[in-house]
Amino acid sequence: MRFPALLSAGLLAALVLAGCAAPVAAPRPSAAEKPAMPLRFATLNTSLYDEEHGGLIARLDEGDADARKIAAIVQHQRPDVVLLNEFDYDAAGLAADLFQRRYLEVGQYGEQPITYPYRYLAEVNTGVPSGLDLDGDGKIGGEGRFHGNDAWGYGLHPGQYGMLVLSKFPIDAAAARSFRLLRWSALPGALEPKHPDGRAFYPPAVWAQLRLSSKSHWDLPIDTPLGRIHLLAAHPTPPVFDGPERRNAARNHDEIRLWAEYLTPGDKPWLCDDAVRCGGLAEGERFVIAGDYNADPADGGSLPGAIHQLLEHPRVLRYATPRSEGAMASAQANAVNGAHRSFAGHDTAQFGPRNGNYRVDYVLPSVGLPVQASGVFWPAPGQPGTEWLDATDHRMVWVDLEGADPPELSATRP
Repeated sequence: MRFPALLSAGLLAALVLAGCAAPVAAPRPSAAEKPAMPLRFATLNTSLYDEEHGGLIARLDEGDADARKIAAIVQHQRPDVVLLNEFDYDAAGLAADLFQRRYLEVGQYGEQPITYPYRYLAEVNTGVPSGLDLDGDGKIGGEGRFHGNDAWGYGLHPGQYGMLVLSKFPIDAAAARSFRLLRWSALPGALEPKHPDGRAFYPPAVWAQLRLSSKSHWDLPIDTPLGRIHLLAAHPTPPVFDGPERRNAARNHDEIRLWAEYLTPGDKPWLCDDAVRCGGLAEGERFVIAGDYNADPADGGSLPGAIHQLLEHPRVLRYATPRSEGAMASAQANAVNGAHRSFAGHDTAQFGPRNGNYRVDYVLPSVGLPVQASGVFWPAPGQPGTEWLDATDHRMVWVDLEGADPPELSATRP
């Protein structure tokens, strides 16, 4: 794997030393001094991707203004576990090393540094050549978007739009499950894309091989002060950028459905992870679903009911929907939002004056994990942090679960 030559010698030395050093925890107060604090799970689509392989590494090494703003948001909100979507993956973890050491562990814009001793990153389908004609143009691969259209998940290079999980608590990597290789056709009743005349969009030989997950679906068991909690992380494809066959909308729906199936009891011999361990999440196990699911409950291009497969699942907790003042103010400033049916204060992403705002990012705890508080980091104009929002078109969604003992008390959460 090639990386840009502009990686500094200092960086390389730091990474070598980092491999030998144990994580350093902030001093903790005595038991009598420990205040009761909740356990915060969060998700944020960072938009920290690059069109060139290794490009994010180079940007982070040089100093990236958007990465500073993303780090400031994380430092300000101080989640204990956070899923970062659209963070380019590299097998050596160089981008993650840089982001943690030079951005999160260095105070940004007056915020306190934050350290995550544990993390998880792994391969994703985006940008990985399939060797198949997936867009139906009669050609396989090519440059630019032609390469992306025929990759297992749309991307200009392998690892673009990847995922990164950072945690204050141990992640049981040996028990982690990935469903990156699961074939779409394995899903019972899969929404196989069709032309308007009823013909299958994908030839049988292609449909039989096509992977369901556009990036990946991860089940990460995390050992927290509340006990083991499974982080169910994903980033389904946007339900747009296709044709009358609505292949991306169908895939988005079924990527969301995968978690619904994973949580529903019953024998599922088809539901096998990349290590060929089959079956869903056992009843009684607690979880938090997190990520950018590219599906609004009432607006946008997703198929009707797509995100309701999770919102209304019997194992998913009903709680007050996260909201923000900034989303309300943004909606009032853009007339497009006036035609939307969803409540504007629940929106989590701002897609410009032509499209408006949508609720597409979610943190959904399981029944049995009481929520103390929740929100969306979207400050209203004039409030602290508004200057960080232009780093990405998404906003951080967070949920505080009751009863946790914090791993770090060096800064006070908002």
